[in-house]
Amino acid sequence: MLTNNEIISLLDGLIETCRDGHDGFRMAADGVTDNTLRQILLDFSFQRSQFVLNLQELARGIAPDPEQTETETVGLLRGWINIRAAVAREDEANILEECAFGEDAAVNNYRDALEKALPDPILEAVRAQYEQVREGRDRIRELTIATAPHTIPTGTGPESPVNGEEIEINAVPVTTLS
Repeated sequence: MLTNNEIISLLDGLIETCRDGHDGFRMAADGVTDNTLRQILLDFSFQRSQFVLNLQELARGIAPDPEQTETETVGLLRGWINIRAAVAREDEANILEECAFGEDAAVNNYRDALEKALPDPILEAVRAQYEQVREGRDRIRELTIATAPHTIPTGTGPESPVNGEEIEINAVPVTTLS
């Protein structure tokens, strides 16, 4: 079993992960024009802020003033480092790719936490959040695929309508996804 300080340190790491997700999704939402996509990103941002509150409550249950044992922040938006550049380019597909990258980092952080010997109530809460983060990451990947333009080879023979060139096929609009 982990010591209280180790548990609080682990929770602090997850809190920072969720804060990064909250900020990253909010930034991403500001960079997209599609209202449905914007709302999806804002919903993920809100979800991550709720995770922060839940994790902070768990930490306070261990130590009344967990702020005294917080670990140093490694850097702003770990896993989300390129989101600002993607937003500046106004490229929704790239914005979603950066969201997926950030969510991959979050999934890994949660997976690492689940490998620790945590007390049951904390383990249950972390596992529930992990499942939701993983589902969110998968949803973001789906949206990334749906918003990216795709190219396919059309053939090289003389009967080919475009004689071996690639044609661009726009993906299904985000608003048609459920």
